[in-house]
Amino acid sequence: MFFTWIGFAMMCIGMFMAILDVQVVATSLPTIQNALAIPPEQMSWVQTAYLIAEVIAIPLTGFLTRLLSMRWLFVISIVAFTLTSLGCAASTSFGELISFRILQGFSGGTLIPAVFSAVFLLFPAERQTIATMLAGVLAVLAPTVGPIVGGWITDTYSWHWLFLINIIPGILSAIVASALLPKSPMCLHEARTLDFQSLVLIAMALATLELALKEAPQRGWTSGLVIGLLTLSVASITGFIRRTLRASHPIINFGCFADRNFTIGCILSFVLGIGLFGSVYLMPVFLAFVRNHDALEIGAIMLVTGLAQLSIAPVAVILEQRIDARLLTACGFALFATGLGLSAFQTPQTDFDGMLWPQVIRGLAIMFCLLPPTRLALGCLEKSQVPDASGLFNLMRNLGGAIGLALIDTVIYSRSAIHGVEITARLQAGDIATAKFVGIPLALFATRSTVTIDSEMKAALQVLVENAALTAAINDAWAMIALLTVGALICIPFAKFLRAIPSGTLL
Repeated sequence: MFFTWIGFAMMCIGMFMAILDVQVVATSLPTIQNALAIPPEQMSWVQTAYLIAEVIAIPLTGFLTRLLSMRWLFVISIVAFTLTSLGCAASTSFGELISFRILQGFSGGTLIPAVFSAVFLLFPAERQTIATMLAGVLAVLAPTVGPIVGGWITDTYSWHWLFLINIIPGILSAIVASALLPKSPMCLHEARTLDFQSLVLIAMALATLELALKEAPQRGWTSGLVIGLLTLSVASITGFIRRTLRASHPIINFGCFADRNFTIGCILSFVLGIGLFGSVYLMPVFLAFVRNHDALEIGAIMLVTGLAQLSIAPVAVILEQRIDARLLTACGFALFATGLGLSAFQTPQTDFDGMLWPQVIRGLAIMFCLLPPTRLALGCLEKSQVPDASGLFNLMRNLGGAIGLALIDTVIYSRSAIHGVEITARLQAGDIATAKFVGIPLALFATRSTVTIDSEMKAALQVLVENAALTAAINDAWAMIALLTVGALICIPFAKFLRAIPSGTLL
């Protein structure tokens, strides 16, 4: 069992690198853009190409596990991820980089559900909580430390090292995992049962959905392109589901949705994705555009959440062995919603001190939003169902994040202008509270009718109003995802009771 734990730890390292890669690259896109002379309107494709490939790969993990075995799926995926990381670092053009990012995203996408499958395939019930904690801590820690890692690499070295940092961990993980993970034969005959039409349909459905969510905030949800993409996505997923339900060898087994706890777990995973990805997105937006912090400073501020996660993880394991998973889940989501809601009261002057406690609360809550729902979703399924179920469970979290980010951007784009008009009107009416929120010196505001405002002062005041409007719009987004997180509490009472896990030792 000791060697199994080492092999599983290598899987977790591979998963951590795949999740970290998304965030470190996101913080350094301007550097990559300048180095490869990428047009500004195409810069986002460096991330979008990866995310589309990743979201297509995640639900296919079950089929690939049956085809290659868990051990070889991980080894092949981590080797491919490592090689494509090297290809990204060696890219000399935009086209080369996008090609390697697509391959990197597909190989990285299988690593995440493979790890959560391994929790329930490799370990007995009394050790699954500890394994879930290890995987969960790394899964939620990666987006938190990503900004500081990306900022430090960009400031200290070159953008190439954003990808080169994957090489040594990737090689180590592949060698150790191939030697220590339990050996099981590959079933290559499964390839003969592959339904290529279903594969095309699911790929098209997820790719067009990701593209629609990317374009909707700027173009508008009712634009022709977005409606067309969403229509194609709905048509593709409808065709995929109909074909899958009739297939004798489906790519994805939807039978796990017959388990009520799995369905509820997927809903919770979707909502967690909205809050988790949304909070990791909103903080850098505020700190960069309102507070003018650089990537390294933003990363240092956001470390608070990661430290809180690490501190509570052992406590979460102990509590999950003794307390009803439904109660822990409800407390976790309620606490997480509180942490999100507290961030909805920021001002343009808010900085580390004002962000400290909301971050601490969210960090403490996240482990209870991840560990018990994972056991609710996957803990009662047959082992043959776990790979498919893990892919769907993790897909829901990623889709929640993608949809949440689209909604957040929509709120920011649409509400900023409205808040700007409202703030200007209140300032003209002499509202002191608004002047204080904006950051206008009250002595200057009190003498506004007698002081001549020159062009320089007018420009400075305009910047203050724009920052205040952006802050108010960001607050609206925080409030929205807090309310959505509260909404998840509705489904928890419908989950079936799970027996407490007997406590056990690590090895």
